[in-house]
Amino acid sequence: MDTRRLTLLGRIAVAACAPYLTLKLLWVLGMDIGVVDTGRIDHTAWLAANAFTFLLDAIAALVAHTLSRPRGLRTPAWLLAFPLWMASGLLIPLMLGVPGSLLTAPFVDGPHPMARGDFLEPWVFGVVYGGFIVEGLALFGAFAVYAHRRWGGLLRRPLRDLPDTGTRAVQRILALPAAVLTAVLAVVQLLWGTGSTLGVTAAEADARTAVTYTSDCVQGLLALAGALGVLLLLFPRLLSRRAPLAGLRVRVPLALAWVGSAVVFGCGGCLWVTRTLAGDLTTGVSPAPGGLPALVGAAELFTGLVLLCAGAFTLAELTSGMPVGSPRPGSSVRPEISPSRLPRRECSAVDDR
Repeated sequence: MDTRRLTLLGRIAVAACAPYLTLKLLWVLGMDIGVVDTGRIDHTAWLAANAFTFLLDAIAALVAHTLSRPRGLRTPAWLLAFPLWMASGLLIPLMLGVPGSLLTAPFVDGPHPMARGDFLEPWVFGVVYGGFIVEGLALFGAFAVYAHRRWGGLLRRPLRDLPDTGTRAVQRILALPAAVLTAVLAVVQLLWGTGSTLGVTAAEADARTAVTYTSDCVQGLLALAGALGVLLLLFPRLLSRRAPLAGLRVRVPLALAWVGSAVVFGCGGCLWVTRTLAGDLTTGVSPAPGGLPALVGAAELFTGLVLLCAGAFTLAELTSGMPVGSPRPGSSVRPEISPSRLPRRECSAVDDR
């Protein structure tokens, strides 16, 4: 059943990439389909941006295909995990932000950016963002099935029984300040999303739209969830002693930390770098390179990198002794962390059977 579900979700994800890839390819080839005002575009930057984003979505399609194939369980974990982590940071805020902006648009002055039609035809946004939402749902659904097949023993483990691989003290030194900073940055994003002009120039404040407000709120909430997930993983026994966290499985805080760190890095840091280095593709006013928004973007990039490195080393330790793949049908044995790979004091920890 899991194999068929994984295959179906992988194929849906690949198919959902097709409209975006087709549109980007047409633009790279010089066709202006769906573009209203070509005079606003710097031609070289336009081609470079479209080629780069075409490559990103092609990688997403390749990852989705790999997840759905039997050889996917033998693929080095980092080849799949890193692109999926980046995709989480870019797609999940979009999947939540686009529908949210449509709901909040009646309460914000000015037309919705997707309905203006001053740069791109409105149907372009429907094709692109509709495809992204379907792609994200199928891609992350496939990854959830894949992860439980490959690392189910760890993901189903109660949080209180999360083994200490011997480097948790170092993890706390690196990840605890990053988690706290992530929470602080999340509060700033939430303030902007609820109308605050803290550290924002007058021009940027006037240019805000329903998309801007919603995106800031979504990023702030996801970053806060990520900080909570990191804290739960750093202090599993301390924070999971009492209800409602007593029966919490590792997969919940791990998913929160995964998505939150990816959003901070991808949606905050990477987009800030893109704005700072490349500026706007159009001839309009680019966001100011200085000020609080620039500081927040740089801090998000830094904290995202720290959480990525700390999380990668930790997961590599926790999964190093686990067999690849799922147990044979009819077997009662689940993939498990080998006791021989754990510290002696943890060898008695009992996985939920």
